[in-house]
Amino acid sequence: MLSYSRCMIIQSIFLYRSLLIMSSRIVLLLLFCVCCVNVALAKQPDVAAKTETSIPTGMLDNLVILQYHNVSTKTPASTSIAPEKFAEHLAYLYRHYTVVDLFDAIKALRAGNSLPDKAVAITFDDGFDNILLNAHPLLQKYNFPYTIFINPQRIDKDRNQLTWYEVKQMAQENVRFANHTLDHLHLLNREYRNGEKESDAQWLTRIMYNIDQAEKLIETQLGYSLQFLAYPYGEFDTFLAQHLEQQGYIGFAQHSGAVFSGSNFSALPRFPAAGRYANINTLKVKLNSLAMHVLDNNIQSPVVSEEGFPSTLKLTVAAADLNMNAMNCFFQGHLQDKKIIENLVEVSLPESFPFGRSRMNCTAPSKTQKGRFYWFSQPFFKANENQLFPD
Repeated sequence: MLSYSRCMIIQSIFLYRSLLIMSSRIVLLLLFCVCCVNVALAKQPDVAAKTETSIPTGMLDNLVILQYHNVSTKTPASTSIAPEKFAEHLAYLYRHYTVVDLFDAIKALRAGNSLPDKAVAITFDDGFDNILLNAHPLLQKYNFPYTIFINPQRIDKDRNQLTWYEVKQMAQENVRFANHTLDHLHLLNREYRNGEKESDAQWLTRIMYNIDQAEKLIETQLGYSLQFLAYPYGEFDTFLAQHLEQQGYIGFAQHSGAVFSGSNFSALPRFPAAGRYANINTLKVKLNSLAMHVLDNNIQSPVVSEEGFPSTLKLTVAAADLNMNAMNCFFQGHLQDKKIIENLVEVSLPESFPFGRSRMNCTAPSKTQKGRFYWFSQPFFKANENQLFPD
């Protein structure tokens, strides 16, 4: 039988251990509360600290990319959004979506990692100074990362363009800069030398020199090279896109739709969100869109040729969560007749395409995610009678 004194010693030991455990739990609880407070504070829109660039995992394989140009009431209406309207967009994004860094999001998708549900990336084309004056303060308010595609040859030179000093300052404030070619040329236009049209090889050499020089200028000024290229006017052909991909570039176009890990990374879609696309009600539908998983597409190149171009768009899609019977396709906003056979949709194309840029958008509701639509856009580019692609 244990002595009284020994029992007291043992009891004291157990009491001491219990106090240690309780103290540890209290410390852990306090740490948890501190973390919760920090998270709550980080969610406030006026926090100026730089956001983490890492992407949370475990949600969806889906990204919506928005495209803007000017944030001003004094610039061309077709590519502009008023600062007040832009502020409305950002407030809505803050309440309902997760704005992610474009570079980190693309890196995650290509690695097969997941993104947060309703992930959105913000981009601007052309490097206008009104982005700094009117958009940057609003984006900083919410601590939103974003990317500007610039023409390095115009920076510091053209009127209404950013300066390199401003670019470098913004690069320290949650902004990335990427390639939009040296001078915003039409990539598909062919030049004539001594009255003769340049060959395919000459054309590709000229275009790649322009793109590579722009990339080198950005790297010289900022110290990094993303190898992201936004096609001027959204124009590209399959040959150029594939060559760029072989050289390590990722291409961004201007046809609409969401992005997923199986997307064509040589010509990723973006939703224009300015001009006639700035309406918040229509933008809500696009922000909520899902990338349509296209298994096969009979359109080999978006450049419309006079001979041999298909008369029908044929898409074979992954239809597990896609309501095929409710799919609709629109050419330039007009509903088109279609034929659906299991997971194949066939849509008639116009006998004559308009000059310049046009597109066919196909959407279908999700079976499991109420209010969300799968979205695919097929762009088309047609040269005018002078074999040039108009602005």
